[in-house]
Amino acid sequence: MALKIHNAMWPGLVGKEEGTDHPPISLDCMLELTKNADINGEKFDGVDLFLFHPHTDPEASEDDIRRMADKIADSGFKIGSLVAPVWPGTVGGCAFGSQDDRDNFVHAVAISAKIGEILKQHGAREYGVIRIDSAGGPEDFAKDEAANTKLLAETFQRAGAVAAEHGERLAAEGEICWGGMHSWKHMLNTLEETGMPSTVGFQADLAHTYLYLLGYNAPEAALLQEGYSEEQFWEAYKTMTDALRPWTIDFHVAQNDGSVHGTGDHDKTGRHCQADDPKGKLDITRCAEMWLKDYDQRGIKHICWDGCMFDNDVLESPKTWDAILEASIKVRNAVG
Repeated sequence: MALKIHNAMWPGLVGKEEGTDHPPISLDCMLELTKNADINGEKFDGVDLFLFHPHTDPEASEDDIRRMADKIADSGFKIGSLVAPVWPGTVGGCAFGSQDDRDNFVHAVAISAKIGEILKQHGAREYGVIRIDSAGGPEDFAKDEAANTKLLAETFQRAGAVAAEHGERLAAEGEICWGGMHSWKHMLNTLEETGMPSTVGFQADLAHTYLYLLGYNAPEAALLQEGYSEEQFWEAYKTMTDALRPWTIDFHVAQNDGSVHGTGDHDKTGRHCQADDPKGKLDITRCAEMWLKDYDQRGIKHICWDGCMFDNDVLESPKTWDAILEASIKVRNAVG
């Protein structure tokens, strides 16, 4: 089966704040924008969801979840991966924090897994994983790296066991703003320490993992220095993807201009820029191919575009979504 192409709904939420120039964009609006994208008659196949307000109440009743699934199905979409509300201030807490924090983290995964199960029973969801991160920053993690690695892995193990009870897998997002996964080496160490490859894997995002190469929050893990050559880039990219690809169970198509960016209360991380941005550092298709080798053997059935922290006027422009869809189609066609 060819990979399905999804659009992420959380760019309408991440970094958005009421009362600012960039308030949250409703799920209905994000669905409509996604539905209207078209490249020579090809459309998005589905959407990936953020399980938090105002798009989704994580404590919603089963009937409410089914009504949401009806709405998404009526838009012509399947539901793929789900983002669990694991952060302090949502349902969860830091995965290497206090006992209460860690318990709340596991609770957030349990809620998400139950919603995932309802969506599968409904028929709107046939594939995808639950996305998590450590919900804590690199500076806090560095205060006692050995102890925090142990706590993080134990929390992921507990969360993985809960997810497996509902037939779900967890994908830990590689992003430089999350402690214990803020470099490719830290991410690999966390996954190996967790030791649940059939249940807890890696979610690779092209924009975020570009910053892994430069060691932005972990200089000791840098694979490239500024001014690198093209040959050096591809050698470094191979090193990173060879290490993390066996763990990769979820994938985000994206572009990065080499900078970091944060909006609202979201910490700075690899900037997502538009698919056709002339400042983009990545050959999107070639880089995606390196992550997606043998994707079917890892249970990957869809790819998703992630445009976190785009300005609202960018998100609300039809040209943005057409360019994103076109880039995603090229990736799908390249990998088969």
